[in-house]
Amino acid sequence: MRLPPTVEGRFLARENRFRIRVEVDGRPVAAHLPNSGRLTELLTPGRLCHLVPHPDPRRRTPLDLLLVEYAGVLVSVDARLPGPLFAEAVTEGRLSRFSGFARLEREVRCGESRLDFRLDGPGGPLWVETKSVTLVEDGVALFPDAPTRRGQRHLYQLAAQVKRGERAAVVFVVQRPDAEAFMPHARADPAFAAALAEAARVGVEVHAFRCAVRPDEIRITDSIPVSLP
Repeated sequence: MRLPPTVEGRFLARENRFRIRVEVDGRPVAAHLPNSGRLTELLTPGRLCHLVPHPDPRRRTPLDLLLVEYAGVLVSVDARLPGPLFAEAVTEGRLSRFSGFARLEREVRCGESRLDFRLDGPGGPLWVETKSVTLVEDGVALFPDAPTRRGQRHLYQLAAQVKRGERAAVVFVVQRPDAEAFMPHARADPAFAAALAEAARVGVEVHAFRCAVRPDEIRITDSIPVSLP
């Protein structure tokens, strides 16, 4: 996926869930943070950021935070990207575990939830929910970094589809290249970790993929092992 041109800035402070303040060209500017996670290890004062100017001059936040430089790697913090990244990789035939499907439908109503994808093929549908991962500790990607009841609901819905005889999968997209494995972040959200283990037990497929990140491009590269409680 090609990324738009960015400007560089330095992180100053997080003002609320979706708004930060950065320094660009020596002056403080408000920017939109497209991620509701805590991002504690990434959003520290002075951190080098890559930001995308917004085309609407009337918007109160004229920039969107896209990339953060951390420990020598670029990390994508835009939680809106995993779905498009997954769709791109599937369409280009780069994910063998999701090959053989003739149709990919996005944002599909499923029971009480709306799931990211429904893939249709000769064997029936495969329901997929993607999750954005930005936290890596000692080479292990962790999700979530804050409690997510919405994430639990998605797991319950995926498990319900499996119990109806259909396939379902949750895909963790690690938006950085330095992860060697994935596991649920039980310290941050023990309920999500337990729900993920139960979903896997009933047959929900659990996959994790890491990304290569450059200033002008991000793409899913390969799968990494998943460890469940």
